[in-house]
This record gives sequence, C-alpha cells and structure tokens, in this order.
Amino acid sequence: MADFGKVQAAADAVRARVRTLPTTAVVLGSGLGDFAGSLADATSIKYGELPNWPVSTVPGHEGRLVIGTTQGQLVAALAGRCHLYEGFDGQTVTFATRVMGLLGVKQLILTNAAGGVNTSFSQGALMVIDDHINLTGQNPLAGPNDNRLGPRFPDMSAVYSSRLRALADEAAKAAGVTLAHGVYAALLGPSYETPAEIRYLRTIGADAVGMSTVPEAIVARHMGVEVLGLSCITNMAAGVLPHPLNHEEVMATAQRVRGQFIALLEGIIGRLS
Repeated sequence: MADFGKVQAAADAVRARVRTLPTTAVVLGSGLGDFAGSLADATSIKYGELPNWPVSTVPGHEGRLVIGTTQGQLVAALAGRCHLYEGFDGQTVTFATRVMGLLGVKQLILTNAAGGVNTSFSQGALMVIDDHINLTGQNPLAGPNDNRLGPRFPDMSAVYSSRLRALADEAAKAAGVTLAHGVYAALLGPSYETPAEIRYLRTIGADAVGMSTVPEAIVARHMGVEVLGLSCITNMAAGVLPHPLNHEEVMATAQRVRGQFIALLEGIIGRLS
C-alpha cells in the first residue's frame, strides 16, 4: 500500500504551485505527451521537483505535470508515467494516481500506446478500453490497506466508466475520428510478446496489449475516481505482420496520429461536467 504521508507531501507541493485544482487528469502514454503542450495558461512542474514523485527512464515519457485549461476545463496532464518493467513496484507506479486522487480529481483519463491483437485493427487506430485483463502478475493494492485511500476489497466489475465511454464516442463522432472499443491486456514487459503469447491473448478476449494503465486504473477505482482508458494502436502485435517490433515504430505512429488524438481528448474534456 502507498505511504499516505509521502503521497500527501507531493499533493501539498502541487497545491503550493497552483491557485485552482483540476477535477480531471490525463495520463499521457508513449509518444502522446504533445497534449500537455496544448494546454493554455499552464503551470508546468517537472516530476523531479515534487517530493517522492518517481521519474520515468523511458524515451517518450517527458516527466512533467502540466496544469492548464482546454475547452473551458482545468486539466492536469501527466506527460509520462513509470512502469513496472523499469523495476518500480506497484505502489511507485501508481504514486501519481494517488496524488491526483488526494488533489480531488474526479475523472482520470488513462492513455497508452498499445499493440493491436485484434486483426481488424490497423496501425494508428484509437481504441476505448471497455475492460482489462491484468497479466502483470502484480496488483498495486497488495499489502496492508489504508482506509484513508480506499476499501480493502474494491469492486472491479465496472473499472472503465460507461458514462465516459459514451462521451468518448460522442466526441469521436463530432471530430470525425474513428474509434474502436476493446479489451486491453497488461503484461509486465519490457520485452514484446511472442507470436504464441499474442495468439493466447486473442483467444482469451484481448484486443490490444501493453505494459501500463491497468495498475493506475485499479488504484483510481480504489479511490473512487471515474476512469476512461484510451489506447493508440501504435503497432500490430507479434505475428500479425511479418516484421520485428521496436519502440521507434511506436513513437512514429503516435506522432502521426497526434492531431486526431488531441482532437479526441479535447472533445471528451469539453463534454465533462
């Protein structure tokens, strides 16, 4: 379980830097950090300037918290996240989520770059996460529970808000963005999956696969925060196409669809109450 005092110290440090606190936060995955730069009247804080806040070592994860406005809404954008495969434990990976919860965030939009397991997807597709499969072998709630953060046994029957998913569909239609829906499988990484593993994931109902998001979604729901998950299908998973996978391809695809991605996020945020 997260150290409440350390989370509180980071939350207090954020409060000291901004006049008004947002009720919506967006975690930006690999190559998707450009959205943070689109916020107006923004306050930007490097993760390293906040007490106890972990800093990602992965290219494409800039490592800064930006609080600003878009579509008339005040938003916290987290440009970059930490991952289990970097050697962090579940409590560290979800530290930022805990801070957002203590700051009063009510809606958390989790984004990621993912591999396409569903063969009907194309590279660059955007997918709303309807549900997830946790195959990381870890749960960030393991260990003693702190009732100040949430209940011992939180319900996970509706991790991803039906209200927010409907708003995403409305925003996509208005922006002319094609939006798929599917199940996201989270694996530990950092190696990409084998073709046999992808066939297994397809068999058990996964449409996309990645190495993030699920721990944050679990912790957010533990704290009663409403969650929306969005995946950018930056590459087709192993065995779907006859070429090897690499992180450069992930970054290049994310850059190619950045306009659609930002338009979708702005449309969703503009519809939040």
